[in-house]
Amino acid sequence: MARITKGILGGFSGKVGTIVGANWRGQDIIRSIPKPSSKQPTDKQLLQQTKFSMVISFLQPLKNIQTKYFGSGSGSKSRVNMAVSYTISEALQMNGDVPELVYNKVLITKGDLAGFQNVTAAPQTGNTIALSWEDNSAQGKADTADKANAVCYCEELGTFEIFESVAERGALTADVTMPVSYTGKEIQVWVFFRNTKETLACNSAYLGAYLLI
Repeated sequence: MARITKGILGGFSGKVGTIVGANWRGQDIIRSIPKPSSKQPTDKQLLQQTKFSMVISFLQPLKNIQTKYFGSGSGSKSRVNMAVSYTISEALQMNGDVPELVYNKVLITKGDLAGFQNVTAAPQTGNTIALSWEDNSAQGKADTADKANAVCYCEELGTFEIFESVAERGALTADVTMPVSYTGKEIQVWVFFRNTKETLACNSAYLGAYLLI
């Protein structure tokens, strides 16, 4: 891989012969097209590919959130790549020969903002989840105006519902209502705070699995 630093054409994207040009993290780069391997992948390589594919598919709907609120974004890895790496290494377990997600280890966001204190969730009629928490707005970088957000995932449907800015930290309660298509389904629930400037978030908190009624 080579970085384009000079030249009358500047940076370019796409393929030219055996060279591919692209812009990566603000830098124009070129690299050669990798040659296809004739070797059969090992069982370990196939497993790693399966894990990677599973995690990418699971996290894809969260990309907009994790682009802003997963880690510091410094260094060579993007925040999204950091989220993928974390999930593969920390939130997967093997069930026989099959990898599966461990939801209570999944992080939706990762940051330095103070998180929820003693947060609880309770299903209510009408596909609603009632959230409540204690006031900790005096902790660290927390503020009463920080925005509470909820992320719900249904494994059966393979879909997420994301609820942004459902309440301020100082409100201490919030309700989120799922669409009617989720009636009778089990959902996994995470919550997180972000600041009003949308520059900082806390580590998300996993609240558990709930059957909607």
